[in-house]
Amino acid sequence: MSAVTARVRVEPIADPDSPVARAVRALRVAPDQYRYVGDTAFNLGDTLRDRMSEAMAVIADDAVVGFYRLDFAPNAVVGRSLGMPSVGLRAFVIDHRHQGRGYGRMAMTASRDDLRLRHPDRAVVVLTVNCINAPAISAYLKAGFIDTGELFHGGSAGPQHVMLQFLHPHPSP
Repeated sequence: MSAVTARVRVEPIADPDSPVARAVRALRVAPDQYRYVGDTAFNLGDTLRDRMSEAMAVIADDAVVGFYRLDFAPNAVVGRSLGMPSVGLRAFVIDHRHQGRGYGRMAMTASRDDLRLRHPDRAVVVLTVNCINAPAISAYLKAGFIDTGELFHGGSAGPQHVMLQFLHPHPSP
């Protein structure tokens, strides 16, 4: 399966016993990435219990290669309103065996398209990324996120950049 030819899509996970959910629980990251995203099985379970969140699978062709959580709480991710309808992006993971193939970038595009379709009321995606996680910062910038210059200090792994991606045409912050 090559990222150049793979069709990457995202889909909600509603059934904790589905084959997709089982495949998400088996996803792993490299040991040095664990502190940024934690345990994917835990994150899936926590997301499925939260009525303000959606668990999302990243699928390349027919293989589950990633996971992320959409958080619709009003103060998601940064603990305050952004002044517009937002959705938080949390716990984004591409399995370590599938990294470096462009799946993350393609998943971000698919996620943006999915949000525009299923949640047209949302104006912006917000996420935080650890200041020392240079590969993730670069990946989010390449995927169209904007670094606001603001730092969030609520994370357990240290200060984090606050990044936004507007879902509809909007001036830069």
